Parts: sequence; structure tokens; C-alpha cells
Amino acid sequence: MLTYSVSTIFTYVCILLAVAFFTLLERKGLGYFQIRKGPNKVGIMGLPQPLADAAELLTKELTKPSLANQSPYFIAPILSLILALILWQLNPLENSSGFIKWGILFFLCVSSLNVYGTLLAGWSSNSNYALLGALRAIAQTISYEVSLALILLFSLFTSETFNLLEIKSFNELVWFVFLLSPIMLVWLVSCLAETNRAPFDFAEGESELVSGFNIEYGSGGFALIFMAEYANILFMSLLTSVLFFGGSSLIFTDDIIMIVKTLFFAFFFIWARATLPRFRYDLLMSLTWKGFLPVALSALCLVMGMILLL
Repeated sequence: MLTYSVSTIFTYVCILLAVAFFTLLERKGLGYFQIRKGPNKVGIMGLPQPLADAAELLTKELTKPSLANQSPYFIAPILSLILALILWQLNPLENSSGFIKWGILFFLCVSSLNVYGTLLAGWSSNSNYALLGALRAIAQTISYEVSLALILLFSLFTSETFNLLEIKSFNELVWFVFLLSPIMLVWLVSCLAETNRAPFDFAEGESELVSGFNIEYGSGGFALIFMAEYANILFMSLLTSVLFFGGSSLIFTDDIIMIVKTLFFAFFFIWARATLPRFRYDLLMSLTWKGFLPVALSALCLVMGMILLL
């Protein structure tokens, strides 16, 4: 039990550090995409910049709007970060001390709760912009969860297990991406929408909602919401690499290869933000209900038929 607790705390600390330096990667990446320099003044090549930003945010005075509902206002960022970190209990590395057997089911349950943090943040701020951003985020997340759940069924039916380690080892010889390439593209787009990232960042929508659901947050509250968002991005990148790019037959380097694949998909989120303009909201909802849902259901019926025939 002590080993498991220490391992869990160590994992959470590593995730928070990864989130900090992923924000630096994003700022550097966006800078070079836009032919300019990213952060480069703090320390060597700007490497301590995330630590400086964290120190600045966490030492600022903690304030709240005078008309805000105080308890939910302060609970929302904490809840968002806790749910984001709990997902990392599913980390499918070979040397993890504890592992959840029903991992995919656990992922669906916890990711469904993520909307409550956004709902509390938007509603308790008592701001029209925040409430509109929260409502957009809830409708968007619930809609794209349907696509994500259906696509997860492909891996479950093929590998016949809920365990992420078993799914990873099942497709280490022939990755699922070669069998389900169109479905993988649908998954990537759904991941962008599920994490409220550009070009589907309607929950924030700076050009319309002036930062949306988190407009009334500053200092520590904003930092917690920020960390929760980026922890979710890194986890979805990890899940993508496990589901569609499997493991490696090289035992000693399997975890390292998995980390490299996760970093590639995490960079994909930055790449999409730098490249694509924001969608219209009605087009976003039309895409999942009139596009992804029929495609996923049809492909699922096809795969189920093939499995039954074999």
C-alpha cells in the first residue's frame, strides 16, 4: 500500500511537471509556426519560464467576483484538476506499481465527470460570458463523448479486454491504425473537441466570449484550470498511442517508445492550433451528429460482422 501511494504521488508530480513544460513547448512551437521567437528571456532558452509563470500565478492575491457563488467558484478548478489527475491512474507503463483492470470503463466514467468542473466554473462566476462558454463546452463534450465511446468499442471488440496493458500488447505486431485508419482520424478530431482545443475551442472563444467559462478566474484558480486542460491533452495523447499504435516488441524500450508516441500526438494538438481557424459552432455539432456518429456506427456494424464470421 505504501509503495502504491508513493508511486501515485510520484506520478502526479511528474504529470504536473510535464504539463508545465508542455506549455513551454506549445509557446515555443506556436512562435516558430508564426515565424517569431517564443519565450527566451528567462534562463537558458527560456526553459525556466513555466516555473516562473507558476510562481507568478500561485503567489498572486486570490480574488473572486463580488456576485459569484463562492463555494462552487473555488471548488470548480480543484475538481477539474483532481479528475484530470485521476485519469493518470490508467498509465499503461510496464513498470507501474498499480493498475486498474477495467481501465476503459474507468476512463469513460471519469471523463464523463469532467463537464461538471466546467459547469461549476461557468455557472458560479455569475457572468454571461462564463455561462455561455460553460453551456457550449457541456454540449460539445457530451456530443463528442458518443463518438469517442463508439470508437473505443472497436479496440474492445478486437482485443476482447478492458485492460489498457492487454490492448497495448494485443496490437504490438499489427497496429490498429493500419486496420482502422479512417476511424483513427475520427478519433483524433473527437479528441480535439473533447479537450476543447482549437479549432474547437468554443468554451473559451476569445473572439466571441472573452475567454469564456474561465473569464472570472485569475491567480491560483486559473492555474488549476490551465493544468487540468493540459493534463487531459497529454492523457488523450497517451490513450491514442495505446489504442492505435500499440506497444513495441522490444521489452526494455517499450515505455520509451510509448512516451515518444505520446509526445508526437501532444504536438499534434499544438500543430492543429497553429494551423486551423475556429469552426462555426453549428458546424461542430453537425459534424459529430450527422458525420461521425453514422460513420462510427456503420464501421462498428461492419467490424462486428467480420468478427462474427471469423
